[in-house]
Amino acid sequence: MIAETVCSAVSAAGLGIAVVTAYRRRFLAAARVAAYALVPIGLVMTGVVGWLTRTALSPTAWAGLGVLGAAWLLFAGTRAVERRRGGRAAAGTADRDPVAPAAPAPPLGGAARPAARPAAPRSAAPRTGDSADDFSDIEAILKKHGI
Repeated sequence: MIAETVCSAVSAAGLGIAVVTAYRRRFLAAARVAAYALVPIGLVMTGVVGWLTRTALSPTAWAGLGVLGAAWLLFAGTRAVERRRGGRAAAGTADRDPVAPAAPAPPLGGAARPAARPAAPRSAAPRTGDSADDFSDIEAILKKHGI
């Protein structure tokens, strides 16, 4: 009975804070505070709080919590070992080559890259209105990198 009263008070206080936050025109923060404020009263209405108060003093519930903790440790431990092995789950896969042996080789001939054009000579004084000279620096950089 007291847990339900406390949860109701916490929800009412949280909704009050949400109203004040919305009054300050921080609507996103107000919606988030309201969502958190509605959780305790929702837990009371669904009966979760009553169930928790009944099982908090039960030795069977604590033993079950210990079993769940042991299961979580096993999951976390196996995940850590799997990461250390590089994603291989079994020790027998450690000697296999992870790359396919029949992968095709890339072509090494001259057809892989088009022939580079010789750079046009640049004049000493820039000409206005010629769009080819405007991009000649950029073209030189691109040719230098083979693009």
